[in-house]
Amino acid sequence: MKKPDYGIDAPGVIRNLLVCGALALAGSFFLRGTLRVTAGITAAVFLFEGAAMYVYAKHGKFRHRDRMLAMLAWKGGEQVLDVGTGRGLMMIGAAKKLAGGRAFGIDIWNAEDLTANSMSSTLRNIALEGVKDRAELSTGDARELKFADGTLDVVVSNLALHNIPDAAGRAKACAEIARVLKPGGTALVSDFRSTGEYSAAFKKAGLAVSSSGPYLLDTFPPLRIIRAVKPGIKGQMTAVKG
Repeated sequence: MKKPDYGIDAPGVIRNLLVCGALALAGSFFLRGTLRVTAGITAAVFLFEGAAMYVYAKHGKFRHRDRMLAMLAWKGGEQVLDVGTGRGLMMIGAAKKLAGGRAFGIDIWNAEDLTANSMSSTLRNIALEGVKDRAELSTGDARELKFADGTLDVVVSNLALHNIPDAAGRAKACAEIARVLKPGGTALVSDFRSTGEYSAAFKKAGLAVSSSGPYLLDTFPPLRIIRAVKPGIKGQMTAVKG
């Protein structure tokens, strides 16, 4: 039986860390004294970071997805967007929470971010996970979301916005997320850096912002989650728990 495949995140980074670690370890055998100790420590750091990122890609990201989705009080009719969906991990997880709702995923499909990162790979996962009737994919830029103002109940994003190279672009993406949220809607954005920028951009857009993390045991690099709620009618269907 075929199984969905959600790929390895940042494969080039993992490869480089493991190669550098192996080279440093091999070099340590030709050194003496302090240099040998330094090379050994360097090797251990590189190898640990590469291994930790691989473990996150194979196991930790599923736990982190479940953590994020559990922050919402799902009712089943939500309109959900996953920004930087990759091979669909967050989008498909959200789609499984829906009955009459719909989950959308957008990406620019950069192979450096995820192995076999393509729309066809994600469509395959959608089919295998049995959510074809409530999941929809498109190519799109987070800085120019092709959704009307106030049309989405939930926007989620994990390890995507940091790939936008400039602070102005990341702020624009957050402003776009705020724009497309319905009153009372919630954005959950998780990343390992630039989360302070995201918080500031959401606050500037008038959203109520809180954060959690970093999560040290099952994510690497350690991830934080920014939660931003658009002012609206109290008790709407996507009200954040807690």
